Amino acid sequence: MNISMLIGGQDTAAKTGRTFDRRDPVTGAIATTAPAAGVADAQAAAAAAGAAFPAWSKTGPAERRGLFLKAADELEAMSGDIIATATSETGATAPWTGFNCMLAAGMLREAGAMTTQITGEIIPANKPGTLSMAQRKPIGVCLGIAPWNAPIILGTRAVAMAIACGNTAVLKASEMCPATHLAIGEAFRRAGFPEGVMNVVTNAPEDATDVVDALIAAPQVRHINFTGSTGVGRIIAQKAATHLKPVLLELGGKAPLVVLDDADIEAAVNGAAFGAFMNQGQICMSTERIIVQEAIADQFTEALAAKASVLPAGDPRGQVVLGSLVTPEAAEKMDRIIADATAKGGKVIAGGNRDGSIVEATLISNISPDMTIYAEESFGPVKPIIRVQDDEEAIRVANDTAYGLSAAVYSSNIQRALSVADRIESGICHINGPTVGDEAQMPFGGVKDSGYGRFGGKAAIDAFTSLRWVTIEDPHQHYPF
Repeated sequence: MNISMLIGGQDTAAKTGRTFDRRDPVTGAIATTAPAAGVADAQAAAAAAGAAFPAWSKTGPAERRGLFLKAADELEAMSGDIIATATSETGATAPWTGFNCMLAAGMLREAGAMTTQITGEIIPANKPGTLSMAQRKPIGVCLGIAPWNAPIILGTRAVAMAIACGNTAVLKASEMCPATHLAIGEAFRRAGFPEGVMNVVTNAPEDATDVVDALIAAPQVRHINFTGSTGVGRIIAQKAATHLKPVLLELGGKAPLVVLDDADIEAAVNGAAFGAFMNQGQICMSTERIIVQEAIADQFTEALAAKASVLPAGDPRGQVVLGSLVTPEAAEKMDRIIADATAKGGKVIAGGNRDGSIVEATLISNISPDMTIYAEESFGPVKPIIRVQDDEEAIRVANDTAYGLSAAVYSSNIQRALSVADRIESGICHINGPTVGDEAQMPFGGVKDSGYGRFGGKAAIDAFTSLRWVTIEDPHQHYPF
């Protein structure tokens, strides 16, 4: 598939004419040939968004809402093609990409609904005869940098509420899924958004630093949001800080799923399997540490291992639960994690095998803190089961990480579960539900090394607008001189 960038409403090649190829991680065939943008292309996209901002920022909420509803319908209509594209670019299964399209369409509809919720307030003034107000104002051009792992969800999230708030946007597509991310821009174009409101830039991996630097530095860009690794997030935050531009960061995770000794074991097993192995464990909220209390550990571990062992893994075009990891190198990383754990006393109790970029659902027991799998985000289907004695140890282990995005607690005693959940350091926590979950209207984000700021609903209005103080005063007020 050959694609173009979307800049100023037009299909655009790189100014140099360069392209790059994204290969299917399963077959190795070329999935997409995309423009390899450079600094000049990044600046052109920022300029197009900047030119569109004055008119779009003055567009009424009803008109904006109508366009978002059309974009949602267009995205849903494109879902069949998007599924095929994402499968070839990322190795994802059809159900995962289909869910991406469904939730992203919901995000567009939610963004449309929020156009009338961008409200200010009247603030009591000390000065007599003064009406004092706080207004929410759009910021300008918002840069969204989205990853490949939930490409339609996270690419849509990077721009939808920003545009709903009256900003214009540039989406820097992931090098792993340029055509999948371009589809979001195409849905906006088909819906009839004005030219330049939504722009999509693609770049070769070796040019990522230059392109991102140029976009952050562009004078039109006034806000940056990034979803991805903590290491890259730190770099982006530092670069944005040199230009005094705010950022919203949703970064890595090492989500704990805590199973207390009074939990419904079947329910906990089902939640753990879903959270650990959905999309091959390549989700920021993926269950990365399964923490189970000793009293039920044997029974829980046996049941989870039995479930994991029969989850089919293979070519994502087939009837499988686990498809491909995003690259063969990502799959090879799973080998190293397993080897490190077993060399230090860990025991593989389910899975453990790899075929190219396909890795089985894998569980490892006998975990110790010196293992890579204990501390580092695997971002794959290799998961540790950690045994603890009581609630206090479960909380300590859950918090024994630099990350703090999502968490889960299973217990039949809700008060006990709430007490444990309240002490887990995370931006999201689910009781008797998996660590993986997202809804368009919810405040989504983390703490600690998982980032700061929130996507979703009213929280996103805070992120993508600025507050302006405005007064209407008595022109004949008294002055001291």
